[in-house]
Formats: sequence, structure tokens, C-alpha cells
Amino acid sequence: MYMVNNICYAGKLEDEIKITNAKPLMGGMMLITFSTGEKRLFDTTLLDGEAFKPLADEKVFSNPVLFHGILTWNNGEIDIAPEKVYQESYAYEGKAV
Repeated sequence: MYMVNNICYAGKLEDEIKITNAKPLMGGMMLITFSTGEKRLFDTTLLDGEAFKPLADEKVFSNPVLFHGILTWNNGEIDIAPEKVYQESYAYEGKAV
């Protein structure tokens, strides 16, 4: 547990991570670069819920926008926290795409 601005949060305080680049790939995959400099692969097809269904449309998926380090689509109607993207992605060891 930790406190920020007199608000108590469960879990542990982690350094803030942001997304600095998001490149759509084929099949719902994205190559994500984080503020740490690390590149990771993220599979958007594994996102659950009605809010993420529009990502099945290639036109929507292929037009991500970063807003203050947060990955968004569809004029901000769809977003996902950088921490979640990081946790649900895996290291990218390949050549630059």
C-alpha cells in the first residue's frame, strides 16, 4: 500500500512509464516503445470488452494516437494505460520495423 496526495492506493508504487511510440503491425500486433527505451510487442486482439471491439476494424487499429504517453484510438474513445500495455506485452528482440 502507498499514499500519493493523501490518497491511499493498493499495491506498490511503480515508476511512471509512458509510451513514446506505437507502430501498428499485422494481425493486431503493435510494436511499442516505452519511456524506458524498451521496445515490446503488444497483441491488441487479446483485449477484452466492448470498448476494444472497434480495434478489429483495420482503419481504426492502424491510426493510434499517443496522448500524454497513453495509447488511444478513435479520437480518444478507446484508450489503454501504458502500465497495462507493458504488463501484457513481451520483449521485442528483432530488428527495427
